[in-house]
Amino acid sequence: MSKKNVFVAQSGGPTVAINASLAGVLHAVIDNQEYDTVYGSQYGILGILKDQLLNLTEQANTFPHFIDTLKISPAMYLGSCRYKLPDYNENSSDYECIFKQFETYNIGAFFYIGGNDSMDTVLKLSAYGKAHGSDVRIIGIPKTIDNDLCITDHTPGYGSAAKFVASSLLEIAHDTFIYSVKSVTIVEIMGRDAGWLTAAAALARNEYNSAPHLIYFPEVAFDTEQFVADVARELEHRNNVIVAVSEGIKDKDGNYISATTAANDQFGHSQLSGTGKCLEHFIKDRLGVKVRSIELNVLQRCAAHISSLTDIEEAFSLGEQAVSYATEGLSECMLTMQRTSNDPYTITIQTADINGIANEAKSIPREWINEAGNDIMPALYEYMAPLIIGEPTIEYKNGLPVYLPVYHLNVANSSKN
Repeated sequence: MSKKNVFVAQSGGPTVAINASLAGVLHAVIDNQEYDTVYGSQYGILGILKDQLLNLTEQANTFPHFIDTLKISPAMYLGSCRYKLPDYNENSSDYECIFKQFETYNIGAFFYIGGNDSMDTVLKLSAYGKAHGSDVRIIGIPKTIDNDLCITDHTPGYGSAAKFVASSLLEIAHDTFIYSVKSVTIVEIMGRDAGWLTAAAALARNEYNSAPHLIYFPEVAFDTEQFVADVARELEHRNNVIVAVSEGIKDKDGNYISATTAANDQFGHSQLSGTGKCLEHFIKDRLGVKVRSIELNVLQRCAAHISSLTDIEEAFSLGEQAVSYATEGLSECMLTMQRTSNDPYTITIQTADINGIANEAKSIPREWINEAGNDIMPALYEYMAPLIIGEPTIEYKNGLPVYLPVYHLNVANSSKN
């Protein structure tokens, strides 16, 4: 019986570790007895719909160190999309096209690497395939810097982003402390509904640095008057106050503190803008001190030069294990990591039913945030600290890191983004 092939795609927002999972899938298939060729779908699920596919097995066999370099390259080698599949009971045309492609390319497994919205695609394709008797195994591989996927202890991409956030906060502190004048620095960090990434700012604290002095999360209602009081109190004790704030903080009525654009994305998420700048003007008007706001923005998810080795290795292992699970016949699931020990830090890789993951979000437990809602508790620090450990070996050329070239993404494309 001839070997089957596999499709793999990436979706949603990029991370430093998502290519490591892609590398893990590719590495495992090359050594697998059931599967032959890995086809990478460009621009997420859209690449299957538009027949925009890359033969990754051929690339791995042609270019030296392809898998090793892919493993440490930032963003998404295959490109991404935020395309929401319709309900197949209302419009099945996309599904018919996708499953026709499965037949055309002799596909035995499809791996989708992504976050909450990507798992929605895994859920829908799994349901359609089950209803139509397909034997294609469909498995989700987690990623998101937001760390908000349910059931799994944490998500690939979070550790590296957390390391960048903590390193940036430490460097910002060094920059800020050189002046003796009263000042406030507000650092806006990604996190629409969950404050995991903002909490990572606390990892910047050490024997000489207590910044950030205040941290605010989407999980706790934000009170502007209390915020002013918190900052004023800190200014009584130090010249320079550094504040870490999630982009998605809301008031007690659920209204975002930041401005929002008129449009939502295809999954209904509000497009936030300017939380740090909003608070900057507020503090300047109320306290009359020097204020600066800094938005880390996409730097949080593309800083491969300061990635976490723990994060990269776990992401790679998830890609490898996904292939192993597919070979065993598993489908309709997402891989998860379960922590078995904090000291020494260890995990096991398992699977969970996709129905309990897609379209859900995991928040920071309230008991891991202090009573005032403006700092973390020790349990959260202990949870985060192991995830940023280690640095991968990165080759440099002309002073810059060497990543895989993405010529295939540098062309005009008319996707349904």
